[in-house]
Amino acid sequence: MKQTSVNRMVKGAMIAALYVALGVVFAPISFRAVQMRVAEALTLLPVFSPMAIGGLTLGCALTNFYGMVTGTSILGLLDIFFGSLATLVAAWMTWKLRKITWKGLPILSPLPPILVNGVVIGWELMTAMAGGWNFPIFLTNALSVAAGQLVPCYVLGLVLVYWMQKTGLDQKLF
Repeated sequence: MKQTSVNRMVKGAMIAALYVALGVVFAPISFRAVQMRVAEALTLLPVFSPMAIGGLTLGCALTNFYGMVTGTSILGLLDIFFGSLATLVAAWMTWKLRKITWKGLPILSPLPPILVNGVVIGWELMTAMAGGWNFPIFLTNALSVAAGQLVPCYVLGLVLVYWMQKTGLDQKLF
């Protein structure tokens, strides 16, 4: 099926909406230094198509906006800008690593969301907590965020990829 611009925009919007919905439903565990943002499982969708990158970035920005306006997130505008930029970079890197597979699964593709978010969100949290550069606080936060990304990306994300491949949903949607 030929992908039109409108078709790609609608699919990107659907990904963004799903990311926001998961972010809102799981808000109590989606923000802070110790977090497990279930919506991050969707960051593996670029293994199927780069069209997912924009939807993920928009979804992350809207979820971070929700966190700011509800007071769920202490990071505010910092997270809307830098957190969304981190998602954009990580999603692009996920797409670039999609061809490195083991038993059909893109085993390196979950690494960018884990590492990029660990560094960027770790920096954001350090800035919010310490007001400036403090390596021990940065390292603690970066490792905490990265650890919280492991389950959504490596477990839920790879299960999502496997399920989409087995059901043929990857071909139907992308």
